[in-house]
Amino acid sequence: MNSANKKPIILQVGVKALLKNPEGKYLLVRRNPDKYPEVGAKWDIVGGRIDAGSPLLKNLKREIKEETQLDLIKEPQLIAAQDILRVPGRHIVRMTYVGEISGEPVLDEEHDEYKWFDLDEIRLMPEKLLDIYFKELLDKGIIK
Repeated sequence: MNSANKKPIILQVGVKALLKNPEGKYLLVRRNPDKYPEVGAKWDIVGGRIDAGSPLLKNLKREIKEETQLDLIKEPQLIAAQDILRVPGRHIVRMTYVGEISGEPVLDEEHDEYKWFDLDEIRLMPEKLLDIYFKELLDKGIIK
């Protein structure tokens, strides 16, 4: 419970993956603004909320498959944990991994575009086009 107002806070966990292809490029997906009007058409990495009671990596693999129809080539590396506190009454912990994939994505309805970028291209993108939590990882040098 939040001691300030005594209302319960819902805790959720999300898993995200910065996915690298054999050519050394990274996959970003653009959110569908019709599905996510509160966020808009921002570029982000693949992922979503976990199903409670199921391991983090199983959830990550499921999210990658649902959103791109791709599979991880090998075990991903956990690089960051972030607090997301933008919605009142909800605390989301976002776990971010780096993983490797091959093939071209087939997107679901959550995203309307994908593109492969090198890290320099991502760093040069205008801030308003990137998810704020992904941008935070870039700014802090967590993604190298």
